[in-house]
Amino acid sequence: MTGFWSSFGELLGLSAEPKDLTLLQVSLRGIIVFVATLAMVRLSSKRSLSEKTAFDAVLIVIVASMLARAINGSAPFFPSLVVGFVLVVSHRILGEIAYFSHGFGIMIKGRPAMLVQNGRLERKNMRRNHISEYDLEEDMRLSAKTDDLSKIKVARLERSGDISFIKMDDAA
Repeated sequence: MTGFWSSFGELLGLSAEPKDLTLLQVSLRGIIVFVATLAMVRLSSKRSLSEKTAFDAVLIVIVASMLARAINGSAPFFPSLVVGFVLVVSHRILGEIAYFSHGFGIMIKGRPAMLVQNGRLERKNMRRNHISEYDLEEDMRLSAKTDDLSKIKVARLERSGDISFIKMDDAA
């Protein structure tokens, strides 16, 4: 069995310097990382892929960076794969804790901010979140299909960074 692992290690260039990796070695590393990443994606929550919050985006950035280093040889191959799985499992566990603890969820995912209430701008929240009136108007046209602020009952900057709109009732 030792001969197999030795040959496998040579095939992947596990003891080679990054500059000495062959095209075949980098390609095989890429294929293995691709398969491992598919397993990680299946293990993680579906939300993490859509980067719903900074909490989700951070996972994607770090795992992508780690796995790229495993492919190009600038980090140890198998430890990098293992750390990728550890990060995905940690993200999932923290997400579960946030599900059961609203306070913890706010701490790691943030909280929404009210931008418009009953057709009035909440300028303090807009300033705090770096949302200009022009930004709000653009999202209002694109999402709420209106450019009339008086028709907006509520606009919130959601934890994902998206702005959601609830229009006034037409009957009111």
